[in-house]
Amino acid sequence: MQSRFRRTGALVGTGAVLFGALAVVAGNQADAQQGPSPAPLDQLLGQPIQGKAALGKLQPRLAELAERNGIAEQQLQRILATDKTSWLDKDGKLFYREPVATAKERSAGAAVAPKVSKQAASAAVGPAFELHSKPGSNRVIYLDFDGHTISGTAWNTNGKPATVNITAYDTDGNTSNWSTAEQDVVRDVWARVAEDYAPFDVDVTTQAPAESAITRSNSSDQQYGTRVVIDPTTWYQSGCSCGGVAYVGVYDNTSQHSYYQPALVFTKGVGTGAKNIAEAASHEAGHNVGLSHDGTSSVGYYSGHGAWAPIMGVGYSKAISQWSKGEYTDANNKEDDFAVVGQNGLALRADDHGNGTTDATAITLGATTSGVYASDSDVDTFRIDLSAGTFTFAANSAASGADLDIKLQLLNSAGSVVATADPAAGQSNSATPTGLSASLQQQVAAGRYYLRVENTGYGSPLNTGYSTYGSRGAYTVRVTAG
Repeated sequence: MQSRFRRTGALVGTGAVLFGALAVVAGNQADAQQGPSPAPLDQLLGQPIQGKAALGKLQPRLAELAERNGIAEQQLQRILATDKTSWLDKDGKLFYREPVATAKERSAGAAVAPKVSKQAASAAVGPAFELHSKPGSNRVIYLDFDGHTISGTAWNTNGKPATVNITAYDTDGNTSNWSTAEQDVVRDVWARVAEDYAPFDVDVTTQAPAESAITRSNSSDQQYGTRVVIDPTTWYQSGCSCGGVAYVGVYDNTSQHSYYQPALVFTKGVGTGAKNIAEAASHEAGHNVGLSHDGTSSVGYYSGHGAWAPIMGVGYSKAISQWSKGEYTDANNKEDDFAVVGQNGLALRADDHGNGTTDATAITLGATTSGVYASDSDVDTFRIDLSAGTFTFAANSAASGADLDIKLQLLNSAGSVVATADPAAGQSNSATPTGLSASLQQQVAAGRYYLRVENTGYGSPLNTGYSTYGSRGAYTVRVTAG
């Protein structure tokens, strides 16, 4: 019996060898039919290539490119085929080279900068290089005005210097100190970018964070961000004649995070005024958190209508620039900006005030209370006890670069609406919106009253205004006698 079992075992073993040999032959035949493995993308590209040309080379590899960039295949194809400012680097990563601001856009921004800067300076708390929009957040957007050394990054490849020393922002030719005017611009840029990102749990700051607070080392590292350098030099700008550059969807990268840093805004491309720098800085940071351009079927960047433009279009000439989901006529990009940003590392802020009369936030006469409207479905309610008399009830949007358009309602103790304020929106110039704040004067009997703050839109998002979608941001409420 033992011999029989051994013989059977030998036959089985022989069969396994024969089957293995056949499998190897079949595998070799299959490999021969399939051909060699596809070449790595960096061997196919070799250097940065403009989107349409890159698509011509890599159309069969589009699915791989889309996965590498975290973008839907159809969306990436549209971007590469139609957006002249889109580029792929040698590794197939998507980045943008923005066009320069026109002479008209630069002059308009410069003409209104002093007035707006003073408003921002009065609203900003602390020295120009110690400003924070949400101190303590684990996410950061650092607006770097005071110079930076770039080395070991994607910007240092393909003929660019291995080390670049970027000088500080300067408008008066004196680099040994910061003039009051220069500091006012820093404050105003910060205020505008902080307002754009107010709905998110992120600290927009001008104070240099530790490198560990920007760079993400691995998936367990939950403290990270991006640096946006305000660059007055020509080391990159002279070669691209662009207003800024940034990689797409790299904010929460778990590998090579620092390699795709920083985003850059070139003052030689957008000008030195606060409005234009801020528009460009929010836009470039927007690329880092996964957003692409808002345009139409005929233009890569939508310049808006009325007083409104999308942040990921071009908002230099519009006083109200907001996040968008392509609600305007002929929009080529329907991506939900808030959803995309949420998928790339920035969550919305938590609700900070009660929604109704039962959980309303108590306020006192003459005191200013701050809030942030972060969700399109939010309603913030405040309660106050008043003696009989005439009072002014006010809800004010951000002093500089406001995104939030407010509808204010006064409710009585029973929760019934007594009065409503919702003025028409517009602009007095390209940097100053009108009609976003709301106030009303009302004579009341003694008792408890409620202020309800809601976001509102204006006109039609198709061609005259905007919906409530991007109408989010910071505000203050105050009740005064008289």
